[in-house]
Order: sequence, then structure tokens, then C-alpha cells
Amino acid sequence: MAEDLVIIKSESKERQYQSLLPQIEALINGEEDLTANLANVAAALKEQFGWLWIGFYLVKNEELVLGPFQGPVACTRIRKGKGVCGAAWLEAKTFIVDDVDQFPGHIACSSASRSEIVLPLLKDGEVIGVLDADSAELSHFDSVDEEYLGKIIAHISL
Repeated sequence: MAEDLVIIKSESKERQYQSLLPQIEALINGEEDLTANLANVAAALKEQFGWLWIGFYLVKNEELVLGPFQGPVACTRIRKGKGVCGAAWLEAKTFIVDDVDQFPGHIACSSASRSEIVLPLLKDGEVIGVLDADSAELSHFDSVDEEYLGKIIAHISL
């Protein structure tokens, strides 16, 4: 089912998430296909926030493999513990990186990326993937992003 999003840009970041969250819930409610849901979530977030890159990596054969995303081409495979995504997988926790050039072992899929947030996708206590967002601005992501992106991924049936 195709939906049109109501995008609000003039409000605070928190208000933007509050407006977007029920729309994402409506998009994925009743859809059981993980790829379809991840694709719609990535598209909705990209449309709302205009980040450089937003997408998912899924654990397959002991690697993170590129899944649905919006933005420039991306790294296809990431090993556990490598870069911000691999660290989030290894430690099963969210990483907010204000300056990716200062993150040890950062994987530069795009030289335009300046800051990043990565949240693990958990199923039965195991990391099965990560949500990764990159911004062309330094220190772009914060606890508001962590809170609401966490709420969004909690609605995805993994």
C-alpha cells in the first residue's frame, strides 16, 4: 500500500519525529516482509530529515551485509567490530559519533560523511543488523535521534 508522508521541516527535531513515527507505524503495520519494511523506513527517514545516508545492514554469515538504504552507494560488507557499524554490532549498543574522522577504524564509505549514528537491531537478545545514519554535518546526531530511532526500530517485526 503506497502512502504519502506529511513532512514537516519547520518544527523541532523532536516534533518532526513525533509526526513521523505514527506515519511509519502505518506504513509497516500488517506488512510481514522485513525488506519492504526496512526500505520504507529508510525512505521515510531520508525524506523527513534529508540525511546524507540512511539504511540498514543485516547480519549474514558473520558479516554485516548492505540492506535497504537511501543515499549514495555504500560499503557492501562490514566485519564485526570494524567501523561504527561493526562496533555497534560487536557491543550491541548505540554509537553516536560527532566526527567520524576521530573514530578509530572508521570506514569511509563516503568522504562527505561527517557524523553518524548506529543502532543495533535486536531479536531475542541477538544483534541481527544495524540502522545506520550519516550526516554531512559534524555533531548532527544526539539523544533525541537515539530515542526516536530506537522507537522506530522497535516497531519493525524482525
